[in-house]
Amino acid sequence: MKTFDFYFDFGSLAAYLAHTQLPKMCAETGASANLLPMLLGGVFQATGNVSPMTVPAKGRYVFVDFKRYADGYGVPLNMNPNFPIITTTLMRMVTALQMHKDPRMQTLMDTVFQAIWVDSRNLNDPVTVGQVLTDAGFDAATLLAMANEQATKDQLKAVTMKAVERGVFGAPTFFVGEDMFWGQDRMEQVKAALKA
Repeated sequence: MKTFDFYFDFGSLAAYLAHTQLPKMCAETGASANLLPMLLGGVFQATGNVSPMTVPAKGRYVFVDFKRYADGYGVPLNMNPNFPIITTTLMRMVTALQMHKDPRMQTLMDTVFQAIWVDSRNLNDPVTVGQVLTDAGFDAATLLAMANEQATKDQLKAVTMKAVERGVFGAPTFFVGEDMFWGQDRMEQVKAALKA
């Protein structure tokens, strides 16, 4: 079975849009996604890249552009007034589940992307994070403890550094073999590469 790499961070609106389309892409290509949580802030720092939201005019346009994609995909999207969300702990949580081969990793991804980019929850607030996780059936305290383990921190850092080494500068980034595709708007190209 073919596989492709999917580097993501919950704080990326484009990664949310890509996430909503992954099941369809896997179904159409017969491929499976290798999910790779990374810290987008760490990638930006290492590559000198910055969020488009740091340029006001570009930030306003980018949201309009992404809303068009969301409408085309038939998925909800709302601008979160609490943006940017500092996702370090959230990314450690999903990394911890992956390290433990916990099948709820996908559920956590769905939950957090939904909370940030649909429900506009303030996930900078630990109490709100706890509520969101509890409502989704997770033990928030256990997840937080797993996120704070040194092995989890080291794994997330290692994946982030490997992403930078491979040329990643933003999210989402896909790899089919060593061919890199950046952005949810390149998913048709990813599909074509998987079918080749």
